Amino acid sequence: MKHDLQKMYHRALDLRAPWIKRWDDARRYTMPTSDSDMATLFDATASDAADNLAACMYSLLTPPESLWLNLVPESPDSPDAEFATRMLRANLNDSNFYTTIHQCYMDLVTLGTACLFMSESPLGSASAFSFTAIPMTDIAILPDAVFHTASVNAMEISARYPDWIPPREIAEKIKQNPDMQLRLVQALVGSEFTAWLDVGGDLENNIVATGTFETNPYLIFRWALTSGDIYGYGPVLRALPDIKTANKVVELVLKNATIAVSGIWQADDDGVINLGNINLTPGAIIPKAVGSSGLTPLTSGANFDVSQIILKDLRDRIRHTLLADRLGLLSDKEMTATEILARNTDMLRVLGATYGRLLHEFIRPLCDRGLQILARRGIIEKISLHSDAELKYIAPIAQMVSEQETLI
Repeated sequence: MKHDLQKMYHRALDLRAPWIKRWDDARRYTMPTSDSDMATLFDATASDAADNLAACMYSLLTPPESLWLNLVPESPDSPDAEFATRMLRANLNDSNFYTTIHQCYMDLVTLGTACLFMSESPLGSASAFSFTAIPMTDIAILPDAVFHTASVNAMEISARYPDWIPPREIAEKIKQNPDMQLRLVQALVGSEFTAWLDVGGDLENNIVATGTFETNPYLIFRWALTSGDIYGYGPVLRALPDIKTANKVVELVLKNATIAVSGIWQADDDGVINLGNINLTPGAIIPKAVGSSGLTPLTSGANFDVSQIILKDLRDRIRHTLLADRLGLLSDKEMTATEILARNTDMLRVLGATYGRLLHEFIRPLCDRGLQILARRGIIEKISLHSDAELKYIAPIAQMVSEQETLI
């Protein structure tokens, strides 16, 4: 079993490998973190549209301090669903859920896949729940299996897992450098949990924790999925070619503007002109033969700025793909009921498939996990969404669906 677990882990890493470059590109043009990426980002259209879309998903799916979910008992003999609903809402409101979920929506829009880790808080905490948005570069998935990798300080590992005996060569390195980072792998296959240190040697000797989970704490949800893939495609990934092109066009426009401001100059040269030494940069001085006209541009019959036409088309396509032109107001004036209906219809047509996927992959597992934690703590009776109560999702986007069905 342990040998199979290690094979599954390496297979999950292999399946994730092609996505790492795509995610890096998507982050670079929407959420740059390094100075070098910031210095080469010239167009913020995608970044602004991604922020807007993530904010819209936040308010449409999980609006803070709002009644966006409800439990309805399946029969008169079912546990108290109304009390369970109140406790679930209260613990979500008192937790860090609403500050963390927006990070996941940003990953969902940008990368197409997001991971929210839902753990149980220590006794005495304000809420029974604690949430962490895990970067997708730390997560590798297979059907019914999740592998979460993290770098942990060696001293922290020794304190947390005192029974672990490291391999001899690793023990020597830890002795020389107690602050060295070790790779901790946490695997959840079905309901079976295994944590081990990926430091070489036999997996059996490096296991530091095992256990079982009644419900999956890793809530992994995707924007859209194609047949055969396990990672999702988001709007930014689909718009990435246009985003890269728009960024390059703005870079070239800025270079041209710099040349227009600083100019390129000519000076008489009595010697032989070496064309290899000519550098067309702003403020450059190009030598020319005495009495000659120097470097002369070839003028065309038509003279117009094509870059602005191309750039406008690219920006419009980026905003369209990231739904910026459909999630905003239709106009600056006050909208009529017909205009509101038209906007909602268009929004549901675009977000319908994503809404259904998020309801299945995110909202229901979130409620299942929350109810299980509350029941284990004795706060509510044990209640199951599959037999005891029905989940009524009443977020704004669900209400829009209901209104649309009523009109039909």
